[in-house]
Order: sequence, then structure tokens, then C-alpha cells
Amino acid sequence: MGAVTSIMRAQQIILSRLNSLLEPLDLTFPRYEALMILFYSRRGALPLGKLSDRLQVHRASVTNVVDRLVASGYVVREPDERDRRTVLARITETGKITALDATEQLNATRFGVVPLDDTECESIYSLLRRMRLGAGDFMDEPGHQPLPR
Repeated sequence: MGAVTSIMRAQQIILSRLNSLLEPLDLTFPRYEALMILFYSRRGALPLGKLSDRLQVHRASVTNVVDRLVASGYVVREPDERDRRTVLARITETGKITALDATEQLNATRFGVVPLDDTECESIYSLLRRMRLGAGDFMDEPGHQPLPR
């Protein structure tokens, strides 16, 4: 229980720090994550369902995140030219600039993990990697399937 409690509390501390850093840009960390996925997508746009899958959150959560990004002028909704039933979220030029500014700020503050150094962060990553692989959070290598749950 101590390990789980420590992980959960560390997550709360880091998320609070990140949200405080992003607040002046009218972002939260979930909105930043969505913005960055759109920033790095090939076309700068994704269907809301695919955005939901990439963020690993429920579609209702993505709708709320996209609503807030639209209200901030960082994203626009548009119909998909290939499938009119699908709505795309497309990053705007303002959204691209904000994504870069936010990333610069987060990098300057080591994404909220101060006072941990690089070696300590790598240790944490390594310790949690097996659990994440087993849950199918990401693939170990291209073409490999997730470990059984």
C-alpha cells in the first residue's frame, strides 16, 4: 500500500505543479497533452475518437478537452473531408505557438519533477515500465504484443 500511495501522491503533486505552470497559457496538463498530439500529427488534425484513443481517455473527456481548446483558440473543429460523419480537431497557428511555448516552460522546470535528477527519473521510469508494458500502455518494440494481463 505504501508504494501505491506514494505513486498516487507523487502524481497529484506533479499534476498540480504542471497545471500551475500551464495556467497562464489557459491550459491544463490534459489539454497540453491533446494539443501536443495534434501538434505532432501528420496533418495537424485527428478525429475525436482517435484523439481519445491516443490519450487513453473516455470520448466524453476528449470532447470536454477539445471544447476548452476551441474556446482558447488553440483548436478548431471541422468536418472530415473523407468521412462527413467524422469531426476533426485541428490545431491552429495560435495553438502551435502555444504548444511550443508550453513545452519550453515545462522543459525549463523539468516537467515538475524537481528535485529529482536525471538518474532518479530514469530509475522511476525503469521501475514502472514493466507494469505499463503488462497493461498494454505501450509496446516494448515495434511489432511486439503487450504482455498478458
